[in-house]
Amino acid sequence: MQLRNILKRISLVLPFAVSFAMADAIPVEALSASGSQIRDQQLREIRDVLLGGRGGFVDVGLNYLPLPTQATLKSPYGEHDGYAFKQHVAFFGSSKIDKNSHFGALLWLERSGWDSEDFILFPHYGDFSYVGSVATWGLTFTQTAMDVTLAAGMQHRNLEYVGDVYAKENDSLAYSWAHLRWSGISLQGNFYRNELRSLRLSLDLESRLVYGGSSSGIKTYLPNIDATFYKRQINGENEDYVRVNWEQNLYGQVLYAEASYDFPDDGFHFAALKFYPDPSRMVAFEATCLRRVKADDKDDLLWGGAVEFPFVRIGYNSSYDYDNFFHAKGTFIVELQFNLGTIDGFMFARRGAKSAPLETMKIDGKNKMPNESSFKEEQKFESKHGNKVLEAKGIRYEKDNGGNK
Repeated sequence: MQLRNILKRISLVLPFAVSFAMADAIPVEALSASGSQIRDQQLREIRDVLLGGRGGFVDVGLNYLPLPTQATLKSPYGEHDGYAFKQHVAFFGSSKIDKNSHFGALLWLERSGWDSEDFILFPHYGDFSYVGSVATWGLTFTQTAMDVTLAAGMQHRNLEYVGDVYAKENDSLAYSWAHLRWSGISLQGNFYRNELRSLRLSLDLESRLVYGGSSSGIKTYLPNIDATFYKRQINGENEDYVRVNWEQNLYGQVLYAEASYDFPDDGFHFAALKFYPDPSRMVAFEATCLRRVKADDKDDLLWGGAVEFPFVRIGYNSSYDYDNFFHAKGTFIVELQFNLGTIDGFMFARRGAKSAPLETMKIDGKNKMPNESSFKEEQKFESKHGNKVLEAKGIRYEKDNGGNK
């Protein structure tokens, strides 16, 4: 019996172990480019959180890859066993300073890279290690009567250790950002000293109940579109390009399609089908397809997906992990994480359309205007003395038990 249990456990673990052993190595170029990618990811998340401009938000998480063969490093000296890692925390909070004005502050922190030993706090700093962090902070002001949010702050890049195989990179304290939102339209810029590095225009047209919008109807099917202008280096030269993302509610704010396209040359980037059992987005299931551009100019499609629960996310070849975790593929990536936003006491996950399931009826009732016909409707009730009382349009008639009026 004991042998049977051991064999059963091996059969369950074996598919995961095979996927770990067959995982593709992480290129050093992906780690060297991680600074700009993290800065953009943090600003995207800030854009999402500031859709309401008030309330609060908290996000904590770390990736866990238990085996050194899951995320090997590919350098000019070959492949090296080790651990890719990502640790992040984010916070946003605001305070009401008068009837319609809210003042807030935000802080996003991420520490990530690759190391030859697994660690939580203290890296090993091996010959091929790359350990760095990005901090984004800022102040916000929201005027709810006008539905306007202004925000601005700085971004800092700190490199703890960079091995000799990586491109030279300096710590940077010279990045800044600014954000302007009016209703569902926002404009966000990222600057290096006085040079514009990226500009994002977002149209969040979908009506969401958590921001005082509709709980159903045609307005909930309007798309969410953003176009981001970037400067990127290709063969040592700066080139401009634009990435357009389209998110579309397909059914009841629980089934969504998403697509990303790069202009002018790269074309299709990724597509995703996402299912949220509840519009609060506390739980998610997704299937993705990403187009990879290889060094030999041959493209292939990377199919994958992910499942997300309140405290854990598990992805395999998902487009999000490929873009945000150093182009890792061919392995299961487990992220222990939790994120929660709140506005007016109602809670939801980032980019959620409605509050958490137990609060949805409360927020529905809060946003629902009284029905004028309900005041005209006749209502009957029993008086303390058993008399029937009929009320309609402010006129009261009483009828006693004897039938006299």
